[in-house]
Amino acid sequence: MIQSMTGYGKAETILEAGKLTIEIKSLNGKNADISIKTALLPKDKELAVRQLIAQRLQRGNIDFFITFEANAAESAKEINADLVMSYYRQIMAINTRVGQEYPFTDNADAAHLLGSIIRFPDVIEQKKQDVINDGNWEQVLSCINEALDRICDYRAAEGKSLYADITAKVRNIQEFIPQIEAFETERVSAVRERLMSRLAELSAAADQNRLEQEMIYYIEKLDINEEKVRLRQHCKYFMETIDNDPYPGKKLGFIAQEMGREINTTGSKANHSEIQKIVVRMKDELEKIKEQSLNIL
Repeated sequence: MIQSMTGYGKAETILEAGKLTIEIKSLNGKNADISIKTALLPKDKELAVRQLIAQRLQRGNIDFFITFEANAAESAKEINADLVMSYYRQIMAINTRVGQEYPFTDNADAAHLLGSIIRFPDVIEQKKQDVINDGNWEQVLSCINEALDRICDYRAAEGKSLYADITAKVRNIQEFIPQIEAFETERVSAVRERLMSRLAELSAAADQNRLEQEMIYYIEKLDINEEKVRLRQHCKYFMETIDNDPYPGKKLGFIAQEMGREINTTGSKANHSEIQKIVVRMKDELEKIKEQSLNIL
């Protein structure tokens, strides 16, 4: 069964320091265009992740996200004690130079000073940690594969809808062909009558043998039998490809182009208003097929 290139997958895992969330989004694209949108993934792991995504998803514009929610203890900020003591000593030295008492005799004064220092820039800092490391990499990799499983399931579900829609449109085109054939005898008669009427208007005597030869030549130029045969073959090949090829998207696009050639040629040769109407309906179905084919993996 075909897969859509549009999809979304999400998975979570609990690490020692907190909860890690993997999200993967994809839209249709000609190749595997993978964008890693996180600073949490170590550089030495990025290539392996890209290769894994390309292998599992094949094609598409793919965005890969990692977010992390730290535990309460891990997310607590730290006081840079060395920096605090450095500020404290500098303030005490200045106090000595201006004649202030040193050290403080009143603990409350010292506590007040330390409270002021803690508000200085860079004294309180967020803990730095490597969320993803060699110790938990296998767990993270398992989470990535789970997210990929989810997006593949999503793509498969979308693919079922795509398959039903696009094959129905191909069948519609196939069913239009007999409708064209119903007007062909009438079309040939109309062309013959139109030529004879023009000749009568010219009031010219014509060599009947030569006239018949020219008439046959002209009608043969308008013959659409070959176009109908090729269009039927293309429709059949389209259905075989979508049923049997694991990743038929690009090939279906090429087949649709060939179908378009035969439909356009049929329209240019039609010379019949009802056939032209059917050709327009065929073109409408084909445009929808082409649009849908762009999203098939």
